Amino acid sequence: MLKIYLDNCCYNRPYDDQTQIRITLETEAKLYIQSLIVQNKIDMVWSYILILENSKNTNIAKKIAIKTFSKNAVETVYENENVLRNAKEIEKTGIKPYDALHISCAIEAKCEYFVTTDDRILKYNSKQIKILDPIGLIKELERRQ
Repeated sequence: MLKIYLDNCCYNRPYDDQTQIRITLETEAKLYIQSLIVQNKIDMVWSYILILENSKNTNIAKKIAIKTFSKNAVETVYENENVLRNAKEIEKTGIKPYDALHISCAIEAKCEYFVTTDDRILKYNSKQIKILDPIGLIKELERRQ
């Protein structure tokens, strides 16, 4: 089954200002992806860095909703030497530390796709994982059918 990793900005996208069309479209795409996960049509991976970032969320309702959805994950990646080593290499390309940890966790779990709404991360090229926004993932899924 297809295995994906959504970073923290994806989980928070529905809570962003929906007056911008890009944000609205990405929100709809992300919610559709979530429905595929709930229907067990896509496997989702969670990580210790998602747990950490969500724990810092000051909006209690968002924090609870994201934590509740995490129960749909087929696996959780925890910090280990390999994750940290790969994250350090990714950081050398200009990716921020937390973002590098997210990407490294997705690679560690052998995810096929890393899904983000962060423009900086979307520019990062990896030979180990495809990085797409939620709309790009839906397009990719349609191509695979």
